[in-house]
Amino acid sequence: MVRINVGVLRGGPSDEYEVSLSSGAFVLNNAPEETCQTHDIFISKDGQWHRHGIPANPEQALHGIDVVFNALHGRYGEDGEVQKILDTHAIPYTGSGVFASALSMNKEKTNKVCSEISGIKVPAYCVVYASEAAESPMNAAKTVFNQFGPRYIVKPLNNGSALGIDTADTLYELADILEGIFEYVDAVIVQQYIQGTEVSCGAIQNFRDADIYTLPPVEITYSDNENLWRYRERYDEPSEKRCPSNIMDTHKKTIEDATRAIHETLGLGHYSRADFIISPSGVYFLEANSSPKLSEHAIIPTALTSVGVSHSDYLDHVLQLALSKK
Repeated sequence: MVRINVGVLRGGPSDEYEVSLSSGAFVLNNAPEETCQTHDIFISKDGQWHRHGIPANPEQALHGIDVVFNALHGRYGEDGEVQKILDTHAIPYTGSGVFASALSMNKEKTNKVCSEISGIKVPAYCVVYASEAAESPMNAAKTVFNQFGPRYIVKPLNNGSALGIDTADTLYELADILEGIFEYVDAVIVQQYIQGTEVSCGAIQNFRDADIYTLPPVEITYSDNENLWRYRERYDEPSEKRCPSNIMDTHKKTIEDATRAIHETLGLGHYSRADFIISPSGVYFLEANSSPKLSEHAIIPTALTSVGVSHSDYLDHVLQLALSKK
């Protein structure tokens, strides 16, 4: 059997560099050896591409590659930039294309699109730009306060992996957060904080006789009492992920239906993940992820294990989806 040459793209210049290294290692370790010859394509924090540790330009790094597994996260890897490069070199790749990647990376645009999907609730939100808060963070905070009251959750507009996330219980706390966060981001989205149970649900295209197959929702519990799934809970400190979850069947169906609708409406490719909060007032959509983290205990692999799908079979399926676009 002739094996396909798979370039595993990992690293990159974003703040999610370490997360990407972990996802890339997962792919390198679990890609089916009988059908795949993997090639480690590493991008350093300064943007230098490497092929098996040797510096190269993108054309050299991609030479002879049949398909790329895009394990990059955050800026450059999930915002459409690396997708443009791969399209230029006519290399098929896993995940979403240029437009869908850029759309899902922007939380404001994603919320606008998803708020129009029937049955999906979206928390009240307001986007604040650094230029608006430069003279007076308090005035920027008051703009938010005039639209909806606390409690607030503040997130960088275009980051993933819960990087830079914070909460504010008062107008004054919000002003303090805005003053500090704009030292390293240009814009944030301030959302009304919804108290409840956090659940994440994965979607896979053309799987098990479904156009968009939803994995069982995974319930996340926290390592502290704050009920806020920060970066450290996601990656540094192992939070508990329950699958099968303890959520009600009606909520499970709502989340699965919403996950399919979000994947389709945003035009996401091959696989994705959507995050939700279940509160007494209903199920709220939080954000979509066009390139979910892959590791032994991450959301997607955890759900795959619960339905009896091996990591190798999953990776093989996604790679075949990518090759079918060629």
